[in-house]
Amino acid sequence: MIRAEAGTVPDAEFQKLVRQRYVGNPRAIGALGARLMVGRDCPLSPADGLELLHEAARQSDADAWACLAVTAAAGVGRLQSWDEAFTALDKAAGLEHASAARQRRILNALGVTDAASAESWIGCFGTRLVREVPRFAAHAGFLPLPLCKHVIERARPRLARAQVFDAVSGALKIDPMRTNTNAAFSVIDSDVVMQLARAHIARAAGVAFDALEPMEVLHYTGGELYKPHIDFFHPSRSGYADEMRLRGQRVKTCLVYLNAGYEGGETEFPKLGIKFRGEPGEALVFDNMGADGAGDMNTVHSGLAVTRGEKWVLSQWIRDKRQPVA
Repeated sequence: MIRAEAGTVPDAEFQKLVRQRYVGNPRAIGALGARLMVGRDCPLSPADGLELLHEAARQSDADAWACLAVTAAAGVGRLQSWDEAFTALDKAAGLEHASAARQRRILNALGVTDAASAESWIGCFGTRLVREVPRFAAHAGFLPLPLCKHVIERARPRLARAQVFDAVSGALKIDPMRTNTNAAFSVIDSDVVMQLARAHIARAAGVAFDALEPMEVLHYTGGELYKPHIDFFHPSRSGYADEMRLRGQRVKTCLVYLNAGYEGGETEFPKLGIKFRGEPGEALVFDNMGADGAGDMNTVHSGLAVTRGEKWVLSQWIRDKRQPVA
């Protein structure tokens, strides 16, 4: 039985999936389970979602196996388990799930085959301290090029005009200060390789995995830019105060530069005299807060205009609270 939360009104597509579930359509059963895992326009019910995903997987639905893989990697509906994630991923690949097969090839190239090798890879990275206060750390070769390419390929068809938080309402809005596009990934829109990258970021930033917001991939081309801004929320603004109360403060930011072959596009911190242009696969992790716990205005930064080619960046914001499933 699907247990609805108070105030939750499932959408028409969800209701359609429910009807198809009762006539035994495995694709619908798996899709319904996936949505329940994260509460996408429906009740949030990971237990019911997991049960339905297993039901669809028993009927050899490759998408259900792929969803079981990524939710195991992210620890949604049960404790995080790399071994469970890899087993489910191999099941999906065996059913000719193209993305699962591609992920397995990337993982094999990394030498990641089980939980022990995953943990070893997650914890392995070099660090160059760019600045002590506020702390800026660079990690060369943080993500290998095949993984960078995979993230770009996953993001490209999902790109939409990037938005910013409205400081008064807290809602997202399009603003001329930010003209680039981006792609956001909830757990069920991502995959095991992307969750492995997020675990790698959490380890480098020294935070718990569940402090990470959903991954975003940023794309800049043809003069697109992001004018000077801060990543933390100013508590004096009503919209930001509500966001902080619900989901916490953005205390750190990680940027992973995914490609080369473009001109312009540096990440500039004008108050610190830093203009950073990462090599493909290089990560930059910086603190947004000062030692006193207040937002550090020295971290104001901009994504300068790309004058030739296209720039891809993985952006991972990090909060000081455990994040809700998304």
